[in-house]
Amino acid sequence: LIRTIIGGAQIIDMVLLVVDATKGIQTQTAECLVIAEMTTRNLIVVLNKIDLFPENEREERLRTAEKKMRAALRGTKFEDARMVGISACVGGEKVAAVMGGGGAGAGAGTGATGEDNGGSSSTAGLIAGTNNIHGLLNILQSQIRAPNRDARPSPDRFHFAVDHCFPIKGQGTVLTGTCLSGSAHPNDMVEFPTLATQKKIKGLQMFRRKANIIQQGDRAGICVSNFDAKLMERGIIASPGTVKLIRGAIAVVRKVRFFKGGLNSGAKFHVSVGHTTVMATVTFWGAREIAKQSSAEREKMENTGSHAFGKSSLGGSADLAGLPRLKFDWNQDFLHQDNYLDALPDEEDQNGKQKDGSLPPLHWARVEFLTPVYCPMDSLVIGSRLDSEQNANACRLAFSGRLVERYDEKSDHGRLKSYTKKEKVGTVCRLGDPYRRANDNKLVRYEVFGTDLFKKETNMTQFVGLLIETDRGDVGSIQSSFGTSGKFRVNFPGGTDIREGDSLYLRFKRYANDPKKAIHQDGALPPARTGSRVDPPAKKKKNKAKNGIRNDAATSSSSQATVVVDNAANDAPSNNGKNANAPVFGEIVKLKGDVLDNGKSTIAIVSGLFSMEDDINQHKGRKVLLSATEEEGEVDGSFGKMGKCKVLFKDGISADVGSQVKMLGKEAQ
Repeated sequence: LIRTIIGGAQIIDMVLLVVDATKGIQTQTAECLVIAEMTTRNLIVVLNKIDLFPENEREERLRTAEKKMRAALRGTKFEDARMVGISACVGGEKVAAVMGGGGAGAGAGTGATGEDNGGSSSTAGLIAGTNNIHGLLNILQSQIRAPNRDARPSPDRFHFAVDHCFPIKGQGTVLTGTCLSGSAHPNDMVEFPTLATQKKIKGLQMFRRKANIIQQGDRAGICVSNFDAKLMERGIIASPGTVKLIRGAIAVVRKVRFFKGGLNSGAKFHVSVGHTTVMATVTFWGAREIAKQSSAEREKMENTGSHAFGKSSLGGSADLAGLPRLKFDWNQDFLHQDNYLDALPDEEDQNGKQKDGSLPPLHWARVEFLTPVYCPMDSLVIGSRLDSEQNANACRLAFSGRLVERYDEKSDHGRLKSYTKKEKVGTVCRLGDPYRRANDNKLVRYEVFGTDLFKKETNMTQFVGLLIETDRGDVGSIQSSFGTSGKFRVNFPGGTDIREGDSLYLRFKRYANDPKKAIHQDGALPPARTGSRVDPPAKKKKNKAKNGIRNDAATSSSSQATVVVDNAANDAPSNNGKNANAPVFGEIVKLKGDVLDNGKSTIAIVSGLFSMEDDINQHKGRKVLLSATEEEGEVDGSFGKMGKCKVLFKDGISADVGSQVKMLGKEAQ
């Protein structure tokens, strides 16, 4: 049943949604409601079988049934639809079967009302009894409106949906159906696209009367000669050359919100176009890009878009299904999607699901028909899972769409610009010389050395010039390799305050259809910001003798030099040439160690307290104070070969990287 209704979607002007009043809305009823939302603005709910309600409870139970239906319609375009309770056949199907068999007296007990049977005893036994049919007719008369039709004669875009074909001896072959667009006259040539043949119209009839013209919306019979009726049961005929065979198409689609399953790219669906339903493979993408288009742009495309057929259907059009007229841009970049996105990030609730009342986002879809079909662009398509269990209490209609562009796998596959985002993370292993930036007097580095991004055997020439980003938002570019272990040199024209151990990010995208798998980046380097170099303080030179004794080539003052070196080793670090009793200041560059229950780290890596030449192990246990909080720690050993040291805070440290510390002089220990 649902397949037949989908096949007639393009010729629906009004829907009478017939519901069993005793059972309420069922699975197929809900599916018909979905199709109605796609195809029409006019719907009347008919609650049938009210004769099964006891007469003394009928009005109350009918009101209850109407409330349930009203609740089911909430959130649809038919919230305020008119409802009427009737009995199409009082007593049910068995009574109708008996009456149809000619039982003259069978109608006596049908409960037929004089209102519906006209009080005629001669017809009482020939038709089943009904209840409130006139009430339904009154609502129909008040609700029905003349449909919007294109009455302009246009034989060049004639499109006719054929639903039956039969021969008449001595006349020819008659094709009955509905004119979807354009117009036709006797003696016009029409094409049978599926049969690749053309015939001349011999005559036209509408409701058994000859006609000189048929136009959009007309129900008609077309007579042609020399055509075998067995070649066609259902299909289309059209103006020659206007309907092409398509093996694939790009469509703008929207998921049916009642469909519970996910829409996976590469999955197969039953796709209905007009009276034709075939299997097709569907791939989804472009939700974010469509969402970025402003409503003004969509409206402009909708008002100015040109289409070969114009409106190629009657009631069931893509416009009524809420699908905008969008032009597909082959040059646009699209972020790859594995599946249909049920909600975009700004449309999700706290659980990551679609917000109540919001429609599923629009997507582009590539529809590849397993059997080629004949249809014009701009047609409404309906995707479904008709192979699902009918009694599974789940909607089988998956999505609706509008055909936008023809797609051919061989010629168009490489034209789609779908990309995936990639990211590689490296680490700063060394900083270049410090500079004082001119415009903000900030201490920055223009050159940074990184590691962990490439292997030592990587050919770096293909990565030179690529952009590198930091957590702080600074952007630089790879200049060259550094050494032979996979390290690299990065230049930041605007400067950066990055520190050793911080992360460096190489972000890029790759196109799915690019055979070279080339790296593409969209960003650009910032403008250069100059600065003046900050020279480091001069280090104090010292003469270090092995085992405290100079060799034979030493000068006569060797004993004095030995004393100086020993005093330096025993009394103070050589950092900046300061006295051992003077406090020394440094900076936290990293936090390490176990995290205590209070959330604090126990070890801080500090630079600036010692120089590379100092033997830090001789200063273990020296007190270090955190300048901001006066938290106390002690030197616990060296860290690396650059003069950094480990400071142990037994109770944890609450400061962040970059905080200043002070190592007390020996007299203050």
